[in-house]
Amino acid sequence: SDGHRAIVDPGPGSTLDTLHQQLRARGLGVGDLDAMLLTHIHLDHAGATGALVRENPRLAVYVHKNGAPHVIDPSKLLASAQRLWPNELQRLFGEALPVPAENLRILEGGEDLKLGSRKVEVVYTPGHASHHVSYFDKTEGVAFVGDTAGVRIEGNSFVMPATPPPDIDLGIWDTSFAAILERKPTRLFLTHFGYSDNPSEHILLFRERLHRWAALTAEILRRAASDSAAMDSFMSATYAEISEHLPAGEAEHYAFSAGLNLSFLGLARYLRKSATAAS
Repeated sequence: SDGHRAIVDPGPGSTLDTLHQQLRARGLGVGDLDAMLLTHIHLDHAGATGALVRENPRLAVYVHKNGAPHVIDPSKLLASAQRLWPNELQRLFGEALPVPAENLRILEGGEDLKLGSRKVEVVYTPGHASHHVSYFDKTEGVAFVGDTAGVRIEGNSFVMPATPPPDIDLGIWDTSFAAILERKPTRLFLTHFGYSDNPSEHILLFRERLHRWAALTAEILRRAASDSAAMDSFMSATYAEISEHLPAGEAEHYAFSAGLNLSFLGLARYLRKSATAAS
């Protein structure tokens, strides 16, 4: 607004061509941008940031303090991703270049940003990741919530969790839901994908499924002979649930977008950490 242009979550390096095309369709280029607002640093949200800063060195990059070191030096982030996607990393995410420290604007949550004529509140919303923030556009009354409110294919009301390791924490996530709802946004913008015009219902449905999948994971872990067998059982059960709500093609799209195997790993890690802490 007022000539100030920002993008929330530019996506992975593998989709840079699409981003350039979408900017051109609006009569813009990367050089016309002023800021990148990162909800968190996972490669599917922030991987393209370094390439965009290389193209436009004046870009301001807003990122939570817990994620900032990994934007400056993404080597540990890439090594972690390589373990999760040993044969697919380059195809899925492309290149993730480092961002110079001088381009970063470090966030903690609680900041009020002025982007042109827009007033944007930064709210710390962990649960999916310890470095997750959401951006509340006070001018329009809308919220950009990254992965805090799950995965929903545009045009469909079905919403599902994405719970990759290592930071999943359902108790903290519940506080993030409350933080979003108390601000009464009229619309939630999800990085995956599109938006919801009924934030309360969307979050209610998502929270119910998130906790139900955690309970499912706990039950499967109790009776499975191995982690491999447990993952297979989880993926089978959750895919069956998705398929009850969606046609086959869309169900496959949802399952791939959320990464059911990674969701199992994240929930299993959370449950085991919680059990250890309680003992």
